[in-house]
Amino acid sequence: MNSHSRSASVSSINIVKPQQPSRRPSVSSRLSFAVSTAERGEGEGEGEGHHNGSGIAAQHQIEEEIAKIKRYEDFTTIDWVQDAAREQLRRKSRRKRNAGLFDTGRRDWRHRIWESYDAAQGWIVVTIIGAAIGLNAAFLNIVTEWLADIKLGHCTTGFYLNENFCCWGEDNGCKDWHRWTGLEPVNYLLYIFYAIAFAFASATLVKSYAPYAAGSGISEIKCIIAGFVMKGFLGPWTLFIKSVALPLAIGSGLSVGKEGPSVHYAVCTGNVISKLFDKYRRNASKTREILSACAAAGVAVAFGSPIGGVLFSLEEMSSHFPLKTMWRSYFCALVATAVLAAMNPFRTGQLVMFQVKYDRSWHFFEVVFYIIIGIFGGLYGAFVMKWNLKAQAFRKKYLSDYAILEATLLAAATAIVCYPNAFLRIDMTESMEILFLECEGAEDYHGLCEQDHRLRNILSLVLATVIRVFFVIISYGCKVPAGIFVPSMAVGASFGRTVGIIVQALHEANPQSVFFASCQPDVPCITPGTYAFLGAAAALSGIMHITVSVVVIMFELTGALTYILPTMIVVGVTKAVSELFGKGGIADRMIWFSGFPFLDNKEDHNFGVPVSQVMITDVVSIPTTGMTLKAVERLLSNDSYQGFPIVEDETSKILVGYIGRTELRYAVDRMKRERSMSPLAKCTFAHLPTDATTPVHRVTFESWASGTIDFSPYVDTTPVSVHPRLPLETVMELFRKIGPRVILIEYRGQLAGLVTVKDCLKYQFKVEAAENPRGDAHPEEEGQERLWGLISRVAGWVSDKVSTASGGRIQLRDSLDERRGGGGGGGGSGLILDGTEELIDDEGLGSSVASLSFGCSATPDAANMFDDLVQELKDALGPSSGLTSDDVDLEHLTRLMEEYQTDERQWARFAMGDASRGYTRNLVDEGNGKSNLLVLVWSPGKGSPIHDHGNAHCLMKILRGTLTETRYEFPDSDKEEQMKVISEKGYRENEVAYMADELGVHRVWNRGSDFAVSLHLYTPPNVAKGGCHVFNPDTGKKSHVKNCGYYSAFGQKL
Repeated sequence: MNSHSRSASVSSINIVKPQQPSRRPSVSSRLSFAVSTAERGEGEGEGEGHHNGSGIAAQHQIEEEIAKIKRYEDFTTIDWVQDAAREQLRRKSRRKRNAGLFDTGRRDWRHRIWESYDAAQGWIVVTIIGAAIGLNAAFLNIVTEWLADIKLGHCTTGFYLNENFCCWGEDNGCKDWHRWTGLEPVNYLLYIFYAIAFAFASATLVKSYAPYAAGSGISEIKCIIAGFVMKGFLGPWTLFIKSVALPLAIGSGLSVGKEGPSVHYAVCTGNVISKLFDKYRRNASKTREILSACAAAGVAVAFGSPIGGVLFSLEEMSSHFPLKTMWRSYFCALVATAVLAAMNPFRTGQLVMFQVKYDRSWHFFEVVFYIIIGIFGGLYGAFVMKWNLKAQAFRKKYLSDYAILEATLLAAATAIVCYPNAFLRIDMTESMEILFLECEGAEDYHGLCEQDHRLRNILSLVLATVIRVFFVIISYGCKVPAGIFVPSMAVGASFGRTVGIIVQALHEANPQSVFFASCQPDVPCITPGTYAFLGAAAALSGIMHITVSVVVIMFELTGALTYILPTMIVVGVTKAVSELFGKGGIADRMIWFSGFPFLDNKEDHNFGVPVSQVMITDVVSIPTTGMTLKAVERLLSNDSYQGFPIVEDETSKILVGYIGRTELRYAVDRMKRERSMSPLAKCTFAHLPTDATTPVHRVTFESWASGTIDFSPYVDTTPVSVHPRLPLETVMELFRKIGPRVILIEYRGQLAGLVTVKDCLKYQFKVEAAENPRGDAHPEEEGQERLWGLISRVAGWVSDKVSTASGGRIQLRDSLDERRGGGGGGGGSGLILDGTEELIDDEGLGSSVASLSFGCSATPDAANMFDDLVQELKDALGPSSGLTSDDVDLEHLTRLMEEYQTDERQWARFAMGDASRGYTRNLVDEGNGKSNLLVLVWSPGKGSPIHDHGNAHCLMKILRGTLTETRYEFPDSDKEEQMKVISEKGYRENEVAYMADELGVHRVWNRGSDFAVSLHLYTPPNVAKGGCHVFNPDTGKKSHVKNCGYYSAFGQKL
């Protein structure tokens, strides 16, 4: 909301006589609007407020009202322009209040203290937050190390001590630290047991209490800092569960790290504490400054690198990073690191376990091997990102209902595979500490520095690298707190140490070679630990696509100025190789995978099109006068609209301003609380001058039906608007730099359309898909199906063994089959078209299976939006005979379906499924008798045969899950040959598609492991009345199916 709307008094909603709407101000007047408003406000204050304080009170009331109005809904974006205006208003109100107190002589020492406190509030907040982050980090370090060691043994002098504290000052263990038993197989089993128990506990806590605590959180925090709203993601419950479940996940041995989640819990800490202060509780954009500082502090305590944390926040997290934010980020990171150092969790003075010091220099011939390590880092990042996204897609499609089981089995598999390997058995941070160390004067773990064990260690490290890469791919993204920083660094460290050992062996075998001429005699020439250190930097840079912050973090870890240049070389090579496979690290890829509205500033686009190619032209606008209160409330009942442009009238479309849905909803609710109004009362959205010639009338019972409600104080009369020919790239820069929620498109004063961040992203994805076609996704989906089939068979075999061993008391198969919806496999090639036929089993016996009630019950309130859609579709069709009628707007019908956002509570009463059938047809509405609206429930792994539409036309919307449509050419009736595929396409939730016989015959099926639901509008209802034809895919021969009736009608099973 702009400064003008904020400076108007909104202490009550005025009822005024209708006035002629004012013209939209010129460009120059809009540019100077804030200045003129400020001058006018000051003038009013001088005329009225100096003596009785009424101006100050009005300003204070405005501030309170705006605070109530601006409540951001979940999964929307912040309007930075409005928040900036709000902060300016707060400062102006404070200055006027102080000026009034000074003039009246009431500005005493208490007001001076309060003024100083308000000015220093930002520094107080970051200090408290930094201290809290440091304390939490120390606690997590202590608990994590104890959980990691307790899997291997225990301390006899104190069960609460980990191995380092138990054997303080000694290397390679001590007599006080005991393995659990003297039998290695038993220790192996106990190691697996603890891993399973820790992972089960972590996954259970996350799923039961704070689902947002899963994963790293960096991708989501990048979007939140950019202005995306995710309620609960940074809440106190998420902070608590993340802090408890993170040590359990690390202690389980899963190939996940705590450095990414450290950023999440640090930002959660900042969000929770900042909400205790009015300045940040009421202003979302101010809170984002604190969150940027917290992200820096999170990295600082994770790596013991305050400067590296600030650079990480600058390079990776924040799209807007002014100097003030950088200074506060530095201060917050400094406080957090100082508190962590004061806590001294490792009792060594180190902030992280793998902190090392190097006192040897490097040689220029080693640059060749540094380049090899850099190439490895780039290839590692590209390989892991590609296959991890495939694993994420598989997890989202098949494993979403088995989050706890997946994490538990992953921990069990990791423990079983990793225990035999000495470098995988121990915690990853401990492993890096060992691999980073020099051989001279340090602990010799597993004979790492012994020449006789060199070949064994090389093989062991190579194996550790390969195994760790595999487990990083499948573990990152499981539903426990999981980062990827340390696992990637551990992979790079094991590879780098391998390269270092090989180089050391080459030098010892050829000490007189010209290649090694720079080595001094009788002095160790090669330090394998530095190669491990550089490998860790390469892998971290490769997976995150960051450069400067990695170099600084590694420098702060080692304190060795001499290794800055090798680190820069390695990271530079890694960056160059990574860019060959696409821009953006794993966090950016996860943003794309999750579909968050985030405009990445790392990529430069050259679309070469104006914004008019992307804008939404069919905009629902509000005229300045003439709309009734009932019509306004009808608009607000549609959740598809986040705001409405204000125009003079629907004919001229002269743009006057913009009002957000939240502001309008608040204004209407407040008006209803204050007085009763007729639904037919007229609403005005134009700013009306309040002078002596404009009488303001209060509502009385005699005049309440004919009054006019003034909503103009809530209208933003200076919205961000651009010309339709402005390049799309410039519009995207406007979204990045000034951050409006919406940009209006204005041509010669008239509203031409609007554009949002999501519209820009949709166009960007469309262009990228055209430039880089993915090809046929069918083989990949078939591979996923085969993998899921293998997992299901293994799960079935295990469940049978458990059932046999328990004497039938434990039945896992029934619950598994129920979750899989009957375990249907095939492609649904049988003649199961509408779900009314009986399923014929192998023995020719008809099996009748009870229908499944869908998993969500609907309430009358929740059903309104779906019922509205049904009525709107019915009204749009009218008396017409079908979608192709001249008087039917197919685009309008499609838009109605697209605008409806699916909600199971709204259509669940119609969605009756049966796992024994391919799918069921459930009648919702028969329209004018020339159409029918159906909800189809598709069983897992099943679908329809190839069929036509009986000369009908269909609009389909996916309400739940994903469906695949394969279209075929109409076969030649005179020939028997395999049917030819025209196309195959997958439709996801909320997508809409048009289907007709002129596009070809088709089959639709559900490849997923759970029921899918779709909405179909058929015109005319030929299939229901006369059946349709189904086709044999091998011969093309067709047969007529007469019985294509309904499984249920109007919510009642037939």
